Amino acid sequence: MVFRYFKSGRFVRILQDKGFSITGIDVSEEMIKLASTNHPEHKFIHQDICTWETEEEFDFIVAWDSIFHLPFGMQKPVISKLCHILAKNGVLIYTFGNAYGEHTAQWHNDTFYYSSIGINENIQILIDNRLTLLHLELDQYPEKHVYTIATKP
Repeated sequence: MVFRYFKSGRFVRILQDKGFSITGIDVSEEMIKLASTNHPEHKFIHQDICTWETEEEFDFIVAWDSIFHLPFGMQKPVISKLCHILAKNGVLIYTFGNAYGEHTAQWHNDTFYYSSIGINENIQILIDNRLTLLHLELDQYPEKHVYTIATKP
């Protein structure tokens, strides 16, 4: 079993206990060093998901609190890429924002960039890539944080 890891270190120990082999990707060299140090038995790749290519398929993909930091124009291609590399009967879990467009926000005196194609376009990408939507939830109401679970039948 293979697990795709996008900024979701909290899942690593749970999944390795279930027999998953973990591969992670992050644009931050520091995050990759930290993940590699904490989990040297797993594979971590320092690369931008927008340009990263692979022929490998994954049984379980988690992209938690990462997709909405991508440029607006990369939302559809990256989500489609995740759908494409998901193995048959695999599960994709990811979060996104329900505020359509590009946004900035302040957090701890820093400015953060966010973008989202919204709920309807995210659902449409899953459908277009022949995934079945299992769950969609605004999990931090009234914040516009959405997570979805889909599978590839």
